[in-house]
Amino acid sequence: MGKRSKYAVSLVLLGSLFLAACQNRNQENETDSSAASSVEQVINVQFSAEMGSADISLATDSYSFITLNNAYEGLYRLDENNVPVIAGASEEAEVSEDGLTYTISLREEAKWSNGDSVTAADYVFSWQRTVDPATASNYAYMLAPVKNAAAISDGTLDKSELGIEAVNDHELKITLEKPTPYFLSLLAFPTFFPQNERVVEEFGDQYALTSENAAYNGPFLLTNYAGPGTDIQWSLEKNPDYWDADSVKLETVNFDVVKDSSTAYNLYESGQADDIILSGELAMQNVNHPDYIVQPSATTQYLEMNQAPEDSPFRNANLRQAISYSMNRQQIVENILGNGSLPAVGFVPSDLAFNPETKADFVEDAATKLAFDEEKAQEYWEKAKAELGIDTLSFELLTSDTDQSKKMAEYIQGTLQQTLDGLTVEVTNVPFSVRLDRSNSGDFEMVMNNWIGDYADPINFLELCKKDSSYNRGKWLNDDYDQLIEQASNENANDPEARWENMVEAEKILNEDLGVIPLFQSAEAHLRSPKIKGLIVHSVGAAYDYKNVFVEE
Repeated sequence: MGKRSKYAVSLVLLGSLFLAACQNRNQENETDSSAASSVEQVINVQFSAEMGSADISLATDSYSFITLNNAYEGLYRLDENNVPVIAGASEEAEVSEDGLTYTISLREEAKWSNGDSVTAADYVFSWQRTVDPATASNYAYMLAPVKNAAAISDGTLDKSELGIEAVNDHELKITLEKPTPYFLSLLAFPTFFPQNERVVEEFGDQYALTSENAAYNGPFLLTNYAGPGTDIQWSLEKNPDYWDADSVKLETVNFDVVKDSSTAYNLYESGQADDIILSGELAMQNVNHPDYIVQPSATTQYLEMNQAPEDSPFRNANLRQAISYSMNRQQIVENILGNGSLPAVGFVPSDLAFNPETKADFVEDAATKLAFDEEKAQEYWEKAKAELGIDTLSFELLTSDTDQSKKMAEYIQGTLQQTLDGLTVEVTNVPFSVRLDRSNSGDFEMVMNNWIGDYADPINFLELCKKDSSYNRGKWLNDDYDQLIEQASNENANDPEARWENMVEAEKILNEDLGVIPLFQSAEAHLRSPKIKGLIVHSVGAAYDYKNVFVEE
C-alpha cells in the first residue's frame, strides 16, 4: 500500500440528496483545484467489507462497483445530480424516433492501460461476455433492455445475436427490445463498461483475480489488489493514459477494510484515515463532530427467506407476517443504527423516483406501511404454527460479519425469540463475499440482504422479486406481481402514467404478501476530511466518483 496521509475530513456536498449534519461548517462549493498542486494528492478511505470481484461481468456489490467505476469508464458517467453525461462517448447518443436504436460515437483518443485503443469492439465483447450463460453473471439481467439479451442468457440464442454492433472502430449501434426511458443511466453503470478482449483471453480464468490481470480505461488504475473476497487493502492510482488525465488531480486512493467501528474511528482521529463509516453508538456519539456527515442512499435493507424447498416454513404467509410485525423499525434506526437511516415503509426507498404527472414520491403513491405490533405478531405466529403443524421452529439467520450486521442480527434474534414463543434463531456471521456466495447459491434459510439502486427507477427494485430474477434468491412467487412487472417493462414502457401505476400496484402486492421483509432505508454516517474537495457521491449506482476530487490545505 502507499503511504498513509494525515488529512482530517469533510465533503463538498453536491446535489439535493446529500445532507450535511453539521450546520456551522463552511460549505462553500469550491471547484478551483489550483491550490492542490502543493499538497500530496492522496486520500485514505475505509470500507466495512471486502470487494467481491474486480471483473465487470461478475461484480455485484457496492464496493466492487465503486472501484470499477473509477478504474474503468463507459459511454456515460453520472453527474452530481445523478444525470448521465457523456464520458467515453464523444457526443450525445443519436436515438431513433421509436426509441429502439442508439448510435454512439466513441472518443478516438481513449486508451487502455496496456496501450490499446478503446474501440467499439470492446463494448460488443464486454456485453456479449456478460450475457453469455457460460459467464454466469448475476448482473446479466441488467442488459435485458438490449435486443435478444434475455434469450441469450437463457441459452435460446447465441451471444452474437445481442443487439450491439461495432459500425466501425469508434461507432456503436445498439438496438433495444423496447423503449427504455432510463437507458442512458444504464450506460453509466459498470456492467455496461467495455472490456479488452485480448487481455481477457490472455489471462483466462485468472482474469481480474488480481489488479495486474486486467487492463483499465478509467481515470485510475486498480493496484495492490490480491483477490476477491479476501484482500483487505487495494488502491486506485492515477491513470496517466486516461484521455482526460489533466482533470484528474488525485494521485492515489487507498482502500482499507476495517469492520470494527471503534478501530475505524481511532484511525480517523489519529490521522490515518480520511473517510470512515460510523454506526451504532459511535454514530450517535459523533453527531456534533465537525466532520460528521449523513449520506442518504437509495438502499433498502431487508430479510429474504428461502421459500424454494417445498417444506419451507417460509412459504407460510402468516409466519412472514409474524416476523414482520415483530420488527420495531423505528427502534432499529434510532437505537441500533443511529446513522440517519429511515424505517422502511416498503421495498422501494423514498427519494428515488417521482410520479411523472404529479411529481409525488413513489412511496407516497404506494402508501404501504410496515407496522410494529407485538400482539399481531403473536396472533399470526399462532396461526402459522397451527397451519404448519408445529409447536416450535428453529432457523439460521445469515449475515455479514461487519459491526452493523452483527448488531442487527442480535436485535432480530432477540426480538423474534422474545416475541414469538417457541421460535429459535441461530445467527451465522460470515465475510461479505461468503454471504453473497451463499445467497446466490440458495444456501440459506433467512439472510439479511440489501439492495442499492443501480438507477433512479422503481423497476430496479421491483424486478428483483420476479419469478425469473437471479436476485429472487428466496424464490417468492406471485403471478399477479409478475404480470404487473411485465406490463411496466413491455406494453406500458412508453406510457409513463400506466407504467407508474403498474409499479405502484406491484409494490403493494410485494408489501402485503411480504415476499421479502424490508427493515430500513439505509444511510451512512461518515467522518470525512474537509480537505477532500469535489467528491460526488451518488444515491444510485456506483456511488463514489473520485475523478474530480482533490486535496486542499
